[in-house]
This record gives sequence, C-alpha cells and structure tokens, in this order.
Amino acid sequence: MKIYWTKINQIIDETPEVKTYMLDCPEGFTWEEGSHTHLALKGFNAGEKPNKGLVRHMSISTLPSEGTIGITTRIRELCSEYKSILRNLKAGDEVALFKTHSNVPLKRENKNIYLLSAGVGLATFRPLVLDYLDRADNVNQIHSLNIDTSKNFLFTDVFESAPDKNFTAQFVSRREDYYEEASKLASDHDGIFYIVGSDEFISQNIEVLNAQGIKPEQIMLDKREKGRALFFPAELSV
Repeated sequence: MKIYWTKINQIIDETPEVKTYMLDCPEGFTWEEGSHTHLALKGFNAGEKPNKGLVRHMSISTLPSEGTIGITTRIRELCSEYKSILRNLKAGDEVALFKTHSNVPLKRENKNIYLLSAGVGLATFRPLVLDYLDRADNVNQIHSLNIDTSKNFLFTDVFESAPDKNFTAQFVSRREDYYEEASKLASDHDGIFYIVGSDEFISQNIEVLNAQGIKPEQIMLDKREKGRALFFPAELSV
C-alpha cells in the first residue's frame, strides 16, 4: 500500500460547520470523479499497528483538472478526536492519503442521471457534475436533489440549474419535501440513481425507489461490494 504524504495549501470555510481542505497533488497520485480516499493525520502509523482513530474515509470533491485535492467535511462543535485535530490544522500542515478508489464514476449510457444526497454528501457529486458540464457525451441530463436541514447549502456556484445544459439543481430543507421529490424522480423507470448519505438515508431512498419499480442495478452507492451487499443482499448470490 502506497502512502502519499502531502500538505494542506488552503482551507475554505464553506458554511459555519463545513470546511474544504485543499491539498497539494503528490507525484503519482491519481483519481477520477466520484473517488474517495483515506485521509490520515500525523501519527496514524507511528506505532506497531496503524491508529485507525486517526484515519477517515473521505470523498474527493475536486477533479484532477482543478490541480488540487479537495476534501470537504462537516465538523460540528462537539466532534470526534479526529475531527477536532483536523479542525485545528492549518495551511502547510501535512496529512496522508492512501487507498483511493471510485465506486460512483459518471455512467455515460445515454440515460437520465439522478443524484440524491444529504448535506455534505453533495461533495461526492461535485466532480461528477463538473465532468458532465465540461463534457455531456452520452448523458441525457442530470438532476441533483439535496437535502440539508441547516439550509446552508453547499457548492451553489456549481449546483445551479442550467437548462441549456440539461442540468437541474434542487435543494430542500424538509425531509417530507425531499422524499416527495425523490419519489417523483423515480417515475423515470430507465434512469440511473446515485445515492450518497448516511446508511439510514441510503436505506430510506432505496425504499422510495423500490416502491416506484427502480431495480438495484439502476442504483449507484458509494460502497464497495461488501458495503453494497448490506443494502442489496441478493446481489451476493448472483
């Protein structure tokens, strides 16, 4: 396993509780849209065994073409030791990256794509949208639906409806409104549905989609096979 040590070059306060850490791109480090990585803090590998408390699985919110690795995360006032350390880091401090992979690349199958997310989960979808807006080949349209009860919506400069590009960005702050809208989107029985959020959020969305006849193969989750099997156990026997 290769570990890439790199430096924070900028920290952006997206909202009162959400920060984006912009990291220098280490030589040889590559990724694609929809990627996640493991972000480790100094000292995580200092002992005989790695300190898992200093490592978190994070989505990369930027594209390689932007020249920086963006890690966007919510840090509440009461938070874990990991988030507390992260909150106090500054530009110039070092972090480590390893095990980078994409479970949710942009599918170009001449279909409509629906991005369903909660809160900071939108960070996973930012690169997909940028990739689509730059090159719409073999994608009919994209509709993003995000719920954030704080009403501090993220990346509104990117998630702005562009009818000329067949892109719709929709934000809601109430659960009832969200699931009503998600159910409407699921009336497209040929669409591809991406879901990013907590496990509870994912389960509730799958329930809504299933009720409208959407099949598991139309649903994309930011999970490896074992994680995905928790939501679609039948796929294990295929």
